[in-house]
Amino acid sequence: MTDAPMPRRATAEDVPAMAAVVNAWVDATEWFPRDHAPEVIEGFIRDALPYREIWVIGAPVAGYLSFDPESGRIGGLYCLRQGEGLGKALMDAVKAGRTHLWLQTHVPNLRAQAFYRREGFVQVGGEITPEPPDTVPELRMEWRA
Repeated sequence: MTDAPMPRRATAEDVPAMAAVVNAWVDATEWFPRDHAPEVIEGFIRDALPYREIWVIGAPVAGYLSFDPESGRIGGLYCLRQGEGLGKALMDAVKAGRTHLWLQTHVPNLRAQAFYRREGFVQVGGEITPEPPDTVPELRMEWRA
């Protein structure tokens, strides 16, 4: 693993790059359906920006993490590359000063689950049946300092 760049808070100018990261993941993940056009995903991120704590990493942006500080929920963590410390750096940024975080991860996403376990998250409960339009079952994982 190389030294990862420092995360920073996202701005409106970062939205297209964050959407590109998510869309690249969707396109590369055979078990995940393409339910939304790329421009719709960009709109979701743009709409969330004023209400979430969103972190980006890299220049150009190579990863991002969306966090709801009111609920303590990580809503998304996506990186273009694995094994470079990008996800860990983003996770460290959101953990700073907090004692509890939670997230949901897709059941087939074993790589993400392994990452979250390395970060101290534990599975809470069983599979969560998706509510339409979602189709992929998820797991809830929580972290406590």
